[in-house]
Amino acid sequence: MKELTPRQIVEELDKYIIGQKEAKKAVAIALRNRYRRSLLPEEFRDEISPKNILMIGPTGVGKTEIARRLSKLVDMPFVKVEATKFTEVGYVGRDVDSMVRDLVEESIRMIKEKKIAEVYEKSRELAEEKIIDILAPLPSQKKEINPLEIFFSKPSQEYNTEEMDNETILRRRKELKDKLRNGELEDETIEIHVEDTYNPTIELFSGVGMEEYNINIGDIFGDLLPKKTKKKRVTVKEARKIISNQEAQKLIDMDEVVEMGINRAEEYGMIFIDEIDKIAGKDYSGGVDVSREGVQRDILPIIEGTTVMTKYGPVKTDHILFIAAGAFHVSKVEDLIPELQGRFPIRVELESLTEENFREILTKPRNALIKQYQHLLKTEGIKLEFTDEAIDAIAKVAFISNEQSENIGARRLHTVLEKLLEDISFEAPDFENKEIIIDKDYVDSKLMTQAYQKDISKYIL
Repeated sequence: MKELTPRQIVEELDKYIIGQKEAKKAVAIALRNRYRRSLLPEEFRDEISPKNILMIGPTGVGKTEIARRLSKLVDMPFVKVEATKFTEVGYVGRDVDSMVRDLVEESIRMIKEKKIAEVYEKSRELAEEKIIDILAPLPSQKKEINPLEIFFSKPSQEYNTEEMDNETILRRRKELKDKLRNGELEDETIEIHVEDTYNPTIELFSGVGMEEYNINIGDIFGDLLPKKTKKKRVTVKEARKIISNQEAQKLIDMDEVVEMGINRAEEYGMIFIDEIDKIAGKDYSGGVDVSREGVQRDILPIIEGTTVMTKYGPVKTDHILFIAAGAFHVSKVEDLIPELQGRFPIRVELESLTEENFREILTKPRNALIKQYQHLLKTEGIKLEFTDEAIDAIAKVAFISNEQSENIGARRLHTVLEKLLEDISFEAPDFENKEIIIDKDYVDSKLMTQAYQKDISKYIL
């Protein structure tokens, strides 16, 4: 975050998202402000709250993608939630606190991965030592190897050390270690004991609604119930991976991981609330439907700043950055309760995509759709090329389709390209000609007629 200026953040987002300059600018400033806040004295730092952002625009124009790419850019804990999944307190459904619990889980997962990566080389060395102990145990180890951890049940004649003296065993172990590090034993099969994670008793009690509280029944009863192990016959290559993971788990301090994870979620976490327009407005039906305004009032304290209880302890939401998004076709921003509107001081309107935008989406981003299809078909040995006129025609069909029916933004390109390349994808393994050029005539024959037929069908009785 220190190295990225707002301008550089926008440039990075430009590599994946076409247009929407205002939205990119707003999130870049919000991100940079998090870094600026981290440099302030501690007594003043707590006074500065994040400026939450409300994105307004039709579906498929890049709202979610902007938030997702932003979190990847600086490796921040990020979760995306749908506002429509939440229900008012008192109703059976997903409670709003779960978004914070999900964020904490994601943050701890990220920290744990980093910690494991730091000790992985050490864990590999330990794994190699254990594999050597299995293949050629020392006399003192022959009866001391814990059968609950790992053992070599039936040593082959080549590795049998029963009749060897100590000096021979040590020489044999050194030979095996050299072979192991040179990759000569990768396909050897050994039998190990691994912990059996499936427990029917735990499964029985871990049903209804427990996931809402992120409670793992195994964590509660894990120490009370005896740990089961099961035999597993694997290659040395697989055994190294399994044992390395086990040893890495032992080398990291989970208390430290949890503490760092909570702190990272509180200080740098980002929650993206999609479809917020669907809970805007009031319910006048008088029925038993869940009140949309009630959901807003439940979300409000989370965004304003409160403490949420998780299985790892209390988590404050005061400095979590919230980005909300909605199309607001039917409802308006003013239909949200005033308190909630006030918690999103930055509002950005995203523009509908033009025909030119579609053309750029097809070719410019690093993960451009045309590049994706080219790489997919390259696996079949096929070189797929598009002429400029063909790309123009595809963009035109996508734009017309959005105009005629529901405007689903850039997602329309997925539909159009799938239809266009359907026959080629189906016949790809059998093609003799491995070079295919898509031109305007091919696009017209596959797509244009269908696009105009839809328009005419409106007027046929």
